[in-house]
Amino acid sequence: MKKIYLALSAAALLLVSACSTDFVTPKHNSSEPLADYFNSEARMSEGLTAAYDPLNWFDYAFGQYDALHLVNDIMADDMYAGGSNDGDQPILVKTHYYTLTPTEQPNQIWTVCYSGINRANTVLEYVDGVPGMSEDKKTLFKAEAITLRNFYYTLLWKYWGNIPYYEENLKAPYFGEQLGHDEVYAKIVASLEEVIGLNVLPMKAAVGSEGRVTKAMLYMLYAEVVMYQKDQSRYQTALNYMKEIITGHQYSLVSDFASIWLESGEWGTESIWEINYISEGGVRSWGNSIALGGEVFSVLCGIPAEKGTEFQEGWGFGTIAKSAYDMYDDTDIRRDGGILNFEAYAAAHPGAQYTPRWQDTGYFNLKYLPYKGGNHGYLADDNLNYGNNFRYYRYAETLLNAAELSSLLGQDGSSYLKEVRDRAHSQDTGTSYDDIIEERHKEFVGEGKRYWDLVRSGQAAEVLKGANHEYRTNDWNESKKYWPIPQSEIDKDPALKQNDYK
Repeated sequence: MKKIYLALSAAALLLVSACSTDFVTPKHNSSEPLADYFNSEARMSEGLTAAYDPLNWFDYAFGQYDALHLVNDIMADDMYAGGSNDGDQPILVKTHYYTLTPTEQPNQIWTVCYSGINRANTVLEYVDGVPGMSEDKKTLFKAEAITLRNFYYTLLWKYWGNIPYYEENLKAPYFGEQLGHDEVYAKIVASLEEVIGLNVLPMKAAVGSEGRVTKAMLYMLYAEVVMYQKDQSRYQTALNYMKEIITGHQYSLVSDFASIWLESGEWGTESIWEINYISEGGVRSWGNSIALGGEVFSVLCGIPAEKGTEFQEGWGFGTIAKSAYDMYDDTDIRRDGGILNFEAYAAAHPGAQYTPRWQDTGYFNLKYLPYKGGNHGYLADDNLNYGNNFRYYRYAETLLNAAELSSLLGQDGSSYLKEVRDRAHSQDTGTSYDDIIEERHKEFVGEGKRYWDLVRSGQAAEVLKGANHEYRTNDWNESKKYWPIPQSEIDKDPALKQNDYK
């Protein structure tokens, strides 16, 4: 299957397909005005490509391992920081223990997001002036750029809350007005409604264009921000969008849950949006972590010093809590289709063994474990070029969104919940709001959803008590909802107000 892969360096824009060796490498002279540079549809297409590129950087860039599913889940109750000891990747450990400071935190997420925003704004600034480009194509490019910009802003909003927000790139001295979290939400949701109103994105990407934003991805992003804000005035609209995806029948659940996470399962019928990574021809390296290539998250969370398994040796981060494995019915295929119980695996594979590291549990995130040969065809550093896509939105989440929104509106959404459970072979029958949140818990272990669900449902303060955790001793509280603004940003702009994280 073809996929779109996107990469940008300071001197070149690069676009390559998994089934192609063609490279487009236009060079931009920094002294050339961008209005002159973007003088064709092809060049503007490369500019749009650049706005996608930072999506790959969350995995590892600028010296930090900030994979979103890892950062999110180690703040919740199903995943531990792991690694060799509590001094190994201390930023992740501090995230896990809720002890972040302005100088010790995953602040490169901030950098990556604003890089994406800058590039999306560049497209929006210059696309109307491109000669020979049809109005329909200009509108399509605008829709993609606005959607991407809102994706980046949504991450900033959820992590830091009170952030600089701008829809035109800043001029010197490059200070943007810091808005309160409710004001940021209002901007995001209004912008999402603007792009939905353009009605130009396809419901599903065409073959060969997988990775580009679609109407279904846009609807999922809209539902995510509305539900996280608990904006009751927009619940029905969000539900209608979920129903539009459902009744369009372009997506469906995959019967074999475990197959979703294999290379052959990428962009299956359940996939609404994935962040693409490529192993074939991957040139990502420790010296150039934002080069075109694969991901390192799989190795980061891989089984340490493994022997006798089908998996590539890893570094033991992101171990899964035993309580997560134990919460499933024995019949639920999501348990062993998403979590590797090493004791059970070794019983079925004589000779399989590994060396436990810090915060070891014996349970690993099977959804993203690196298989031997998973970096096939790499050209640079082997550990940085695994081709495992990050499954960001799945159709199962569409159904669970519809069930939750129906419940919040006093409507019957049990059929959506049942469809997810039937695929999983689950024995659960409850249909309350709490039952739906727990169903999300079971569906999305290791996918970076759980923490946000606990916060928005009001369950975080109770569930994330240190007493409920195998290793964590301190409690989550409402002041932990927003991370400290990075000190490097406050040093640049003293007008920024620090969050009260304590």
